Amino acid sequence: FQFDRLSAVMTLIITGIGFLIHVYSTSYMHDDEGMVKYFAYLNLFVFSMLLLVMGANYIIMFIGWEGVGLCSYLLIGFWFKNHAYTDAAKKAFVMNRIGDLGFLVGMLLVLYHFHTLSYQELFDTIKTGTDQTTIYTAIAICFFIGAMGKSAQIPLYTWLPDAMAGPTPVSALIHAATMVTAGIYMIARSSVLYNLAPIALDLITWIGLATALLAASIAIKQNDIKKVLAYSTVSQLGFMFVAIGMGAYTTAVFHVITHAFFKALLFLGSGSVIHAMSGEQDIRRMGGLKKVLPITYFTFLIGCIAIAGIPPFSGFFSKDAILLSAFLKSPILYGVALFTALLTAFYMFRMFFLTCGGTFRGTDEQKHHLHESPWAMTLPLIVLAVLSVIGG
Repeated sequence: FQFDRLSAVMTLIITGIGFLIHVYSTSYMHDDEGMVKYFAYLNLFVFSMLLLVMGANYIIMFIGWEGVGLCSYLLIGFWFKNHAYTDAAKKAFVMNRIGDLGFLVGMLLVLYHFHTLSYQELFDTIKTGTDQTTIYTAIAICFFIGAMGKSAQIPLYTWLPDAMAGPTPVSALIHAATMVTAGIYMIARSSVLYNLAPIALDLITWIGLATALLAASIAIKQNDIKKVLAYSTVSQLGFMFVAIGMGAYTTAVFHVITHAFFKALLFLGSGSVIHAMSGEQDIRRMGGLKKVLPITYFTFLIGCIAIAGIPPFSGFFSKDAILLSAFLKSPILYGVALFTALLTAFYMFRMFFLTCGGTFRGTDEQKHHLHESPWAMTLPLIVLAVLSVIGG
């Protein structure tokens, strides 16, 4: 194991947001028959994720990497009596394995050429060794294929929207805050290698940009509240890869932190809405929730403002830093990234106004059932809302 600043940042995100989501889950899952199993999976996930970020070599990282893949599969297919959900879980599992094969090949190349898988030894060898750009590029691209699967980049992104089949706190923890950022962590950790592989960095930039734009354009037409958030996550991950492609690793990790705050907040807020609507997820059947769910409404608004990148909220600082690095690289890149950031604001507020504004469009029975969530669910929302405001 090794514990440095990068590990520390990731550990704080995993345990901090993980704790809030555990608290939230105690209330959200209280009448579910599989509650014990659910918490076992959730804790196994946190364990695997901590292994992934605290390892001192690629083997420990890979063990954690496969562990989070397993937990993702178990939690997406948690309500296994629904066949569509089990199919979504299998899809996520298989797509992650495709990416992981790339990661594994990269590890084997490192072992073959450098006879070590320890970060310290490998990076020292690279810094002092001869110039082998072809090998570096090959390894860097293999690692990036692993990151593509885990962090949902084109073409391996379609599993993430389907992963919304799992319970909402799972979407918040795994598919917004921690697991999907493992790819970013892995590349930031291997930054020494990537700095010597410019071709790989260019590839990352353009794939990240294409993913950000495509996912944002898909999110505009979605009507399921969790699907909008899922495509929004894919889009934000694209932004992080754009930053990494410019060599701005710190900026990418900064966006990981702020994104973890506001995206976990948005997912938990959507969970609170779904809870109040007795399981309804279609935003066309919501509306007018402002009066009945004041805390959810207010925290959800904060999340939307933060993700839209309006100052002085947290999303503004990290997105601004990413756009700056794009601007320094090329005006075209900056233009597309800026347009995508504007799209983000558009689809998030479309979802917000359809959910909370206007009059209620659901059934009378749903209207009768509407209520603010219990404190175990609203407290994590308030904490995350505060972090989304001051996080930047």
